[in-house]
Amino acid sequence: MPVRSKECIAMLLAGGQGSRLYVLTENTAKPAVPFGGKYRIIDYSLSNCVNSGIDTVGILTQYQPLELNDYIGNGQPWDLNRNFGGVHVLPPYMKTKDNSWYKGTANAIYQNIHFIDRYNPEYVLILSGDHIYKMDYSKMLSFHKEKNAECTIAVRTVPIEEASRMGIMSTDETDRITEFEEKPKVPKSNLASMGVYIFTWKTLRQYLIDDENDPNSSNDFGKNVIPALLNDGRGLYAYTFDGYWRDVGTLDSLWQANMDLLDPSRPMNVNAPKKFKIYSRNYAQPPSNIAKGSAVKNSYIAEGCVVKGRVENSVISTGCYIEEGAVVTDTVIMPNSVIKSGATVEYAIVGERCVVGKGAYVGSEKTDSPEWGVAVVGSDKTVPDGEVIAAKAVY
Repeated sequence: MPVRSKECIAMLLAGGQGSRLYVLTENTAKPAVPFGGKYRIIDYSLSNCVNSGIDTVGILTQYQPLELNDYIGNGQPWDLNRNFGGVHVLPPYMKTKDNSWYKGTANAIYQNIHFIDRYNPEYVLILSGDHIYKMDYSKMLSFHKEKNAECTIAVRTVPIEEASRMGIMSTDETDRITEFEEKPKVPKSNLASMGVYIFTWKTLRQYLIDDENDPNSSNDFGKNVIPALLNDGRGLYAYTFDGYWRDVGTLDSLWQANMDLLDPSRPMNVNAPKKFKIYSRNYAQPPSNIAKGSAVKNSYIAEGCVVKGRVENSVISTGCYIEEGAVVTDTVIMPNSVIKSGATVEYAIVGERCVVGKGAYVGSEKTDSPEWGVAVVGSDKTVPDGEVIAAKAVY
């Protein structure tokens, strides 16, 4: 009887602590953080997989996984409830006395070699769970095959001032990677890794084993595995992606990505086919009520909201209530939060199930001062009546 197999499966790294999102990830994994009114961050990577014809996805969880596990369920909203394949949540587990928590991105995949081997894939796609973008991975896989590559890294050019916090590489005229450095202090180029990799599984499998057996390794793709492949003269190639992409691992970047939804000059679907719908587990909500006397301008208002106040240039998530006399501008309000009458919220992120009290003031007008920044109210918090939460403050 022939062995059943998949040509390519995806492994989605979703176990990071998300410490740079502070209060928004105190009780939930970063990929489960709400985005864009009715989505979660992980919806984008999962939808990309399905839209690209990849129907087998392993989600590697670790930190605060319960809400993420509940959200993923059996994968049905993303058409990933399959008898052979589908979506699988993969927490770390104790195989031996030396292996438990994921020690790094490479170790996380190493600990799940047996899961990957079940599907006998020729290729493995490695993804991060904290990026917002639409991408057809099948085009990247075709590029990988054409180049006879052993590793293909999705790349994009970034401002040189941002390059020092990314994996930076140089390439030759054939797109072959000639140099790679993770987070260089002095970048040699501005060609940056997106954290999206396709590996030929036979090659990656051996390098993961070798990396695990190296006591000096930090078990990381960018720091260890990719440099090892490069040093051995393996075929590494750079695949250029020119659509919208943003890492939302910080408060400012998460806020900015939401604001980008409202900016017609930065469409979220650049170069993405119309078929690239973003799927999510949306629970039934009544239509939103934009009440008489309210004012809404250039904003997303998701289902189940009641808006009686003024909302401008903001993303209001499902189930929110903006009372009469409340003012919300340039702000992200996450699901099931209430902004009381007389409250002002501007240039801020308000977490899930929050209450901003009457007459409270959260955030401030945007300035060029280094003291300015997005104000953040953590999930399940109540801001007392009349309280002032300053710019850049985390409440």
